[in-house]
Amino acid sequence: MVAGVIGAAGYAGAELVRLLAGHPRVRSLSLGSVSLEGGWIQNVYPNFLEKVSYPLEKPEEVVASSDVVFAALPHGVGEPYAKTCLEKGISFIDLSADFRFDADEETFKAWYGKGYAFAGLRKHSVYGLPELNRDRIKTLAAAGPVIIGNPGCYPTGASLGIFPALATGLAAAGTIIVNSASGVTGAGREPQKASHFSECSDSMSPYKVGAHRHCPEISRNIRNMAELFGREAPPLVFTPHLAPMNRGILSTIYIPLADEWQAARADSVSTPRPPSGEIEAKALEIREVYAAFYKDEPFARVLPQGVMASTGRLRQSNFCDISVNLDQGGSMLIVVTAIDNMMKGAAGQAIHNMNIIMGFDETDGIGAIPALF
Repeated sequence: MVAGVIGAAGYAGAELVRLLAGHPRVRSLSLGSVSLEGGWIQNVYPNFLEKVSYPLEKPEEVVASSDVVFAALPHGVGEPYAKTCLEKGISFIDLSADFRFDADEETFKAWYGKGYAFAGLRKHSVYGLPELNRDRIKTLAAAGPVIIGNPGCYPTGASLGIFPALATGLAAAGTIIVNSASGVTGAGREPQKASHFSECSDSMSPYKVGAHRHCPEISRNIRNMAELFGREAPPLVFTPHLAPMNRGILSTIYIPLADEWQAARADSVSTPRPPSGEIEAKALEIREVYAAFYKDEPFARVLPQGVMASTGRLRQSNFCDISVNLDQGGSMLIVVTAIDNMMKGAAGQAIHNMNIIMGFDETDGIGAIPALF
């Protein structure tokens, strides 16, 4: 199989190249770049020297020579390539936001500043979070070529931390709060002030507070999961932070617990005490609910009680690590998730989607153990 990557010279595109070059079902690559057309991928990224050697061609040439196409392009420019792929009978996996909102063009336009170029493509597209939409992905792919809207990085970690609480009735109707911190690769390869070393080194800061474009994507995921299980979708507050690291996203998620899942509170909230044995037992019970929910998922790891999710233990892997905790009063679930934003948050998840639609083993090419350091 020939896998094509449009936008191969960007960070997410280069990560796709690295992974696809070692994929057992991919025999060759076709790489495209608008900005660096005519160059070679190993000259842009010398880590590929003597291992991966492909020219950077026009995107149209990539589509013409590939059996499946990935697009790691800016938002709002990939639809013409998706249309051509469908007409050619091949699937298109898009890492931008262009296909994340299905037919909801109004929300996409409000947050990304432009409407759909080919709105009708959405009847062939599906939001590519396997833990939520695996069956729908398979159904669409069985009927013909499909367009995958690969999820955003923040929404991936946040959604996976929230889903079990919504699905099993753990969550009350109160507001869910998500605080997330991302490495600077999430900002892409194009230079900008915020990602300069002198600006972000030894510093951590929030940005786009109350106005980040991933908020509606997380909210939509919460709504879809709640509706799937006949529950009311709670409101969301999401705040992203830029952290002084290259890769990784850590999300701390606060979920009010339904009354029946709360531990008895020995002390008032105004007088915090260390967690009691009853609260610790309840936390372990909830942890088992999460573990049962994800027991058949190859990339969602619910950690042992007391082990905290950490970005340092997930580098270059497609896992999402999840730790489950309770506050000292026993009424608030505190879930911590960690992912590698370049893997589960982008390229790794895109290849997971390719494996599903092509009928491969879901872990092919992305089942590596995380790097130690």
